[in-house]
Amino acid sequence: MDLATQPVTEKNRDAYYWRLLATAASFTLFGLGGLCLRLVFFPLLSCLPGDAQTHRQRARHTVARLFWFFVRFMARTGVLTYDIQGAENLGRPGQIIVANHPSLIDVVFLIGLVRHANCVVKQSLWKNPFTRGPLRRTEYISNDGSMDMLDDAADALKSGQTLIIFPEGTRTVPGKPPAFHRGAAAIALRGAKILTPVIIKVSPTTLTKAEPWYRIPKRRVHFSFRVGADIDPQTFAVQGPAPQASRKLNDYLHHYFIKELAEDERTAP
Repeated sequence: MDLATQPVTEKNRDAYYWRLLATAASFTLFGLGGLCLRLVFFPLLSCLPGDAQTHRQRARHTVARLFWFFVRFMARTGVLTYDIQGAENLGRPGQIIVANHPSLIDVVFLIGLVRHANCVVKQSLWKNPFTRGPLRRTEYISNDGSMDMLDDAADALKSGQTLIIFPEGTRTVPGKPPAFHRGAAAIALRGAKILTPVIIKVSPTTLTKAEPWYRIPKRRVHFSFRVGADIDPQTFAVQGPAPQASRKLNDYLHHYFIKELAEDERTAP
């Protein structure tokens, strides 16, 4: 798995209309891929032997491999470049991966990297004809804000799954710091063995909330993923009742990400 692309040079910064065409091709490929998963791949996979857990893992691995193919397609066609630091620390049993959410395809990167992971995804995707089939087969968790969602996510961690979650619940507003909801902290305290932050930086910003796919920046986008040091949720669990502990952990994560993102801004060339 390639974890970095070649750096962008002055020579390949432009090519605006080519990148627009390649972006259109990428989103078309993504939509067709979702339909093919639902209508072709998953029906074929369901014919293979194995119990429910085996079928779920096959589905997750298939989605992850196709997501990584999608990332590589976007990189090879010049839509984006990327680098990923610390990927070897992702994918451990009972690990909750917490990330900020600056762009639409952050989740595509992380699921492509952690091929057996579970993921908390927004509820609207379960109604999308391109994504609802894969979501049902992979048994990803719908972020409907209910107590059942928190319990399902915690149970997944207790069973040894890796869980990916974006505490903001939606994409970050450009120019503003991320605002975390307490759900991720509550889940971590209920069931995670370890919490691992992933700091995501996108330069220039693209595919932000309410931004159409065709509004591409004037130069090629670079995605940077940096895996931070592990955090033990139990150090917060002993600090008081569950609501108080989750608030303290959420505040810690919020300040941690603000600090790390600001540090990345200061050290950027």
